Amino acid sequence: MKLALKIMFVIFLVWMAAGIYLSNTGHEKAEIVMGLGVFYFSFLFMPFFIYYRYRDGKYKKYILNDQKLRDAFNQQDKN
Repeated sequence: MKLALKIMFVIFLVWMAAGIYLSNTGHEKAEIVMGLGVFYFSFLFMPFFIYYRYRDGKYKKYILNDQKLRDAFNQQDKN
């Protein structure tokens, strides 16, 4: 999975470089290439990245629940 994410990121970088090159040369399809690159990044690469990073329950420390809120308010009252 780690290798797949690296390959997908390299594809995104090459895609954006091609879009910048086309934009600098004045090609009429440069905006389409850049737009498809952003589409690729936001709808294909990012979901895989988010899944890979948080698949083992690492996200649970960022979720607010009643106990964490009580602890935070108690800590604030002490200060």
